[in-house]
Amino acid sequence: MWEKININFKSIKKVVPTMTFVFVLVMPFSTNYKLRDFGFGSGGVGNATAGGYAMNAITGEQGGGQETGGSYKLGPGLAFTNQVNVPLAPAFSNPSNYYNKLQIVLDASGNPSDTKFAIAISTDNFVTTNFVQSDNTIGTVLGAEDYQIYATWGGASGFYVIGLAPGTTYKVKAKAMQGKFTETGYGPIATAATVSPTMSFNININTINFGSLTAGAVANSPNVVVDFATNGASGGKVYVIGQNGGLLSLAKSHTIASSTTDLANPAEGFGAQGTLATQTSGGPLSIVAPYNVATTNVGIVNSSVREIFSAANPIVGGQGTFILKAKSVALTPSANDYSELLTVVAAGSF
Repeated sequence: MWEKININFKSIKKVVPTMTFVFVLVMPFSTNYKLRDFGFGSGGVGNATAGGYAMNAITGEQGGGQETGGSYKLGPGLAFTNQVNVPLAPAFSNPSNYYNKLQIVLDASGNPSDTKFAIAISTDNFVTTNFVQSDNTIGTVLGAEDYQIYATWGGASGFYVIGLAPGTTYKVKAKAMQGKFTETGYGPIATAATVSPTMSFNININTINFGSLTAGAVANSPNVVVDFATNGASGGKVYVIGQNGGLLSLAKSHTIASSTTDLANPAEGFGAQGTLATQTSGGPLSIVAPYNVATTNVGIVNSSVREIFSAANPIVGGQGTFILKAKSVALTPSANDYSELLTVVAAGSF
């Protein structure tokens, strides 16, 4: 049985509120920079590898290009996020007027201790670029072995880059790396210059007069002072040479011969004795055998070239002093023309 049901529909008015949306796009900028766009929505991050390559990629982020200006560089995107800190300019100097090396102290710039650094060097503002090698020389190729940690580059004491040209201005800059996808570009530039090779030499006296020799007595000459300085990498030497091999009298055809001896012995004799060696810095300057003796001992002076002073390192304000000693005996022919011609030579070891 069916029953009829009547249903009345009433009109229902649906109220829909009205909303107004205002979109404002703010572009960050100042007088020093402008960020051109934002990246919205992060896509996938992937690290794809194979036997011969590794690729790190991300989708949905900013482009990898670097924004630059007069006083800044801005590296957006994942590539720059992965990088270690770009090294600040190294401390680059010539602390001792070197002609063939310069000191470099890297700035670790807050990077971890296992971060490796590479150093570029140039004499023409990087129109031509060379690289500091792992043995501290300069080469045209940057190899994997030339990336070294801060400690290996000498740490806070730095190291000397060697084999440089004299009288030349060099510029250096460094970059850093701590593994895959972390290598930075080069940082700011530092400048230093080598000097030209130098040596200075002076002697305080031209003529020495012993006066009359008393038989059996040892006579001393005035001090002969040699001033010597050089920036030679291996210092330098001062030599003494005698023309006659002793005090020669042409009138009597007799020579009071020079030898390495103690003039306290009965025989006549002649020779040189070093008495002092000093320096302002570097060196040190030292008296060399057979002239490093005292009292009545002397070293031979003849036609052979012999060192009397020596410095193994660059030296400033070096000064060496020596005297000559002579002795006659009763059998020595009397004459007023006994003489010797001495030549003192200085040489830098470059």
